[in-house]
Amino acid sequence: MNANDLLILLTACLVTLACVIPGSFLVLRRMTMFGDALSHAVLPGIVVAYLLSGSLHGWPMLLSATLTGLLVTLLIETVQQKMRVQSDAAIGLIYTFLFAIGVILVTLFSRQTDLDQECVLYGDLALIPFETRYAGLPGAVWTTLLIDLALVLVVWMGYRAFWSATFDAGFARASGFSVLFWHYVLMAMVSLATVSAFESVGAILVISLMVGPPALAALFARTLRQMLVLAALFGLLSCLLGYLLATRLDASIAGAIATTNGLLFGLGIALRKAISH
Repeated sequence: MNANDLLILLTACLVTLACVIPGSFLVLRRMTMFGDALSHAVLPGIVVAYLLSGSLHGWPMLLSATLTGLLVTLLIETVQQKMRVQSDAAIGLIYTFLFAIGVILVTLFSRQTDLDQECVLYGDLALIPFETRYAGLPGAVWTTLLIDLALVLVVWMGYRAFWSATFDAGFARASGFSVLFWHYVLMAMVSLATVSAFESVGAILVISLMVGPPALAALFARTLRQMLVLAALFGLLSCLLGYLLATRLDASIAGAIATTNGLLFGLGIALRKAISH
């Protein structure tokens, strides 16, 4: 591998780590479709921040995407509770509506910017080495690294609250934890992960990274800590194998990683059945 290959692989690994951390809690809470909705519905916020700042990096992008994610969560819960719409219907309505608005904004302003539908939907890891560099590394690497560190710090500081709110909401309330507050913290984490994955893998494939490795880890882990560690390891493995597959087939790197996620999950199910028998 040359230097560019290592940068691409490093970015893919950092993006995957950012996705599997909140993705593990989404899988445990059976909220993967909520994560799917959120990862797509933050697109208008990303586009607006890009049009204002002219960059896919920096605090304007992070702040806009996080606020949009919280707004999406509030809208879905409002439609579900106040209008008595079923959860899956509320998620489908809100996320497709906002995602469509984001695509329209991209289409309208694509001539004035280098942001287009291909970038939005699929991303392009292969272009990472050609980005503006800071201290020798592309901006996407630094942004994703900072997001990874922030997510790890939040989970470390709120581990007991996350554990309680995920497995026993009643116990969490009795212990003094606000289940609603930590729910919104999780949604903010999903929004940040979406930003880190947006330019590299696009909105379509981010959900594969959030669901694939955590779902595979859930087959073998017995504790939350084990699941987080296994999800990270499986995610890194899928990045490596996916990148090797993409270079061998001369195919999309992000697509190959997502495909590898599915294949590894299938192997995991087969292995789990073999062990249980």
